[in-house]
Amino acid sequence: MKINLPEKDRWSKKQVAIYIIIAMICIGAIVVAFYVQFYARVDLGSLMGMEKEIKIGNKTEEEAETKKEEFEQIFTNSIENEQGQENKKKEKEKPLVYTKTEKKESKLNRYDVEVYIPYINIDNPQIEKYNKEIETFEKKVERILQSQNKNTIYTVEYVANVQNDILSLMIRSNLKEGTSAQRVIVETFNYDLRNNKEITLEEVLKIEGLEKSVIQAKIKNEIEGEQRKVEDLRKLGYNIYPRDVSKDRYQIENTKVFYLTHDTLYVIYAYGNETFTSEMDLIVI
Repeated sequence: MKINLPEKDRWSKKQVAIYIIIAMICIGAIVVAFYVQFYARVDLGSLMGMEKEIKIGNKTEEEAETKKEEFEQIFTNSIENEQGQENKKKEKEKPLVYTKTEKKESKLNRYDVEVYIPYINIDNPQIEKYNKEIETFEKKVERILQSQNKNTIYTVEYVANVQNDILSLMIRSNLKEGTSAQRVIVETFNYDLRNNKEITLEEVLKIEGLEKSVIQAKIKNEIEGEQRKVEDLRKLGYNIYPRDVSKDRYQIENTKVFYLTHDTLYVIYAYGNETFTSEMDLIVI
């Protein structure tokens, strides 16, 4: 008796090709997801073409000047964006950065104080160090209120933002005590939320796809331009804070004060951080 066994299923070349394509697409999706999760700082919406990608560093000279003029208005005493950072918060019900101390008080012929002092709401040793540094602004308020000095004006304001998993916080204080020169201090705190560490300006440039040499040249050109203005004013008898572009302070690796926001990177040289002056150079990228 002859027994007929069932024939093995045979895939056509077309079917094989389809399955190979599907497998390649799946593998590609896994690789992209892994890269985005652990290495790249890419917004998935932009990656998939659903949102317009915002690029830092392509501003015209006119746009940069407009940003400088609007700098005074960016201090909102709040965080502008913190989406997706709920798991980082120490106090879940509060923002990632919030106003810890708010005080507005005046006393005739003594002082005029208006301060908004932030607190970074993350449980981390580096962040605790930041919060300790921020407390110095609060201690200054206490000394002013207890002092017998006359005609003291003191303000503190801040703004914070999260972009590409980088938390950027900028604080500005303005102090005028009696007949002494006005002093403006600008401090920034920049923290890599993905890797739980402080982040440098050089690292931010890499993340944003900006050439270090190009940005260094821009800083040099702008500081030299400001120094030329200083020399012109000195000839007219004004005493303006001098710039020396050859100093190491203007090197990117030594630049600590910078603020990253939605479409702009601010590089700041606030000379009041070291002495009694309101002079400041603002580089807009």
